[in-house]
Order: sequence, then C-alpha cells, then structure tokens
Amino acid sequence: MDDARESREKSDSSVRSVRLVVVALILRGREVLICQRRADQPMALKWEFPGGKMEPGESAEEALARELDEELGIEAKIGSRITRTRHTYRSGSAVDLQFFAVHEFDGEIKNRIFNDLKWCDLTDLPSYDFLAADRGLVRDLAAGKLL
Repeated sequence: MDDARESREKSDSSVRSVRLVVVALILRGREVLICQRRADQPMALKWEFPGGKMEPGESAEEALARELDEELGIEAKIGSRITRTRHTYRSGSAVDLQFFAVHEFDGEIKNRIFNDLKWCDLTDLPSYDFLAADRGLVRDLAAGKLL
C-alpha cells in the first residue's frame, strides 16, 4: 500500500509541473488567426495561436474566454474542443494544451500583446515558424484532418 501511495504522490507531483494551457483556433472560413510572439519574450518571434494558462478554479472555456479578452479585446463564444496534446520542451518544462474552435466573437480584434497578428489560410500554416508544441496541430490543420 505504501508503494501505491508513493507512486500516486510522484504522479501527482509530475502533474503539478505541467502547465495547463488553453488555445483558440479563431476561424474565419478557411482562415485561422495566428499570433507572433514579441522579440522580448521566450521563444521570440515564433508563431502561435492565442490563449494562455488556466488559473486555479477556472474551467478551460472560462480561462480561454479570459485570455482572449486580455490578449485580443474580444468576447469569444468558445466552441468545441478540437484536440488535446502534451508537449515537453528540451528544457524539461511541459505543457498540456487544449485547442478549442472559436467561430463567433463580439468586439474588434486588437493586438494587445503580440508582435504581429495574421489571418492565415489553413493550408499555409506550415510555412510559419510555430512553437514546437503547436507543430503537430499545424500539420494536421493544413492536411484537413481536424476541421
């Protein structure tokens, strides 16, 4: 029994070291909004989709709505979860990413934190230098596998 408890505790501590991140695929027809990190941020100038960390007590949908308001100034209607993936960076840090479709939002998109924003055709996504954690999703979206 002690071995089982120790195993659970190790498992629990590894779960705590994983950042829970929610991400929006803001869609407009066959285009999706992509965002470029600023030069002063970690993984500078890499492309990503908008979103961010979940705070304690938030559902994934609540966290994503909050992040989209903070980053883009929009009130988004969070749609269905498209996929979920976990990525461990070379540094050892890990992220658990949940990607949600967003087809509707109120307000005009404002760039509040990024270097650049672009509407990108799904098939063109692989031509951008995305964060490593997003690359599998980018390939699947471009190949028409998820949407």
